[in-house]
Amino acid sequence: MIVKYVFLVGIHVFCFSMFSQDGITVNELHAHMLFLTSNDNAGRAPGGHANRQVVRYIRKEFRALGLKSFQNGYKQKFVAKLKADKNQPVKDAKTWNVIGFIEGNDPILKREFLVLGAHYDHLGLGGPSSKSEKRGVVYHGADDNASGTAALLEIAEYIMSQKGKLKRSIIFVAFGAEEQGLLGSQYFVNHPPVRLSQLKLMINMDMVGRMNTEKQVYMGGAGTFPNGVEFMRSLGESLGLTPIVHAGSVGGSDHVSFYKKNISVLGMHTGGHPQYHTPEDTVDFINFEGQKQVCEYIAQVILRKAESEEAMSFIYQE
Repeated sequence: MIVKYVFLVGIHVFCFSMFSQDGITVNELHAHMLFLTSNDNAGRAPGGHANRQVVRYIRKEFRALGLKSFQNGYKQKFVAKLKADKNQPVKDAKTWNVIGFIEGNDPILKREFLVLGAHYDHLGLGGPSSKSEKRGVVYHGADDNASGTAALLEIAEYIMSQKGKLKRSIIFVAFGAEEQGLLGSQYFVNHPPVRLSQLKLMINMDMVGRMNTEKQVYMGGAGTFPNGVEFMRSLGESLGLTPIVHAGSVGGSDHVSFYKKNISVLGMHTGGHPQYHTPEDTVDFINFEGQKQVCEYIAQVILRKAESEEAMSFIYQE
């Protein structure tokens, strides 16, 4: 297993050196996705060697991009209580969030943070959240949520290339144990690296790899910050996309943990599909060009809000 891991890392470093650049690229998205969905990573369940391997990978990427660390070398450790099949014992697993940030340049506004997040975990070899009866086989989780994790890394790379423009600071976080009940994001908001009052908007990416031919990008929570619905709609349309924008509809993924703390949120995705929570959610189904377009959309949202001096406030939605 160690030999296989070294080989995979070597291949990734080679791909990164070939394709790394300031822009968001299909080649880099593809390289990240291949690693995250590999059989060696065993479906990215919390706990164990495969979990540590994925965390090392994300941590290494954060460091290579030049993201700053709050503490503990980008890692935030917590214990996840794992869901279990009927009549099976509940187990605990040590896992991590991976957190990095870019500091803004304005002496006042840099104390405000935007958060971009995605969960990196999936269902491992099956379990109670599975939509399939299969057990003991790899649930690759390509769209859910290797797609969001790859997007997180690519957007972070792009934002780093634009860091001179930032007034506000940006936190990038890969959450663990989302599939176990949003546990990583809950731990984050209960043990934040900065005061919760400094977090002005959290954007969450969960299943952003299956854009359809109508180029639809779905989002909930756009009404939780001022002029959010019109901002997201007009920006998406200007980029040639079809944004499906909901003022509320906050639910289903890690942004919920932030919303419950009165932090503005956007939950971004490209829609459901029959492979959700099955072993068949593989890289073969990913629309990489569409994923790249989603990344560019979200990157522009971050840049525009981080460059702006407009006040950002939380708006409750039913």
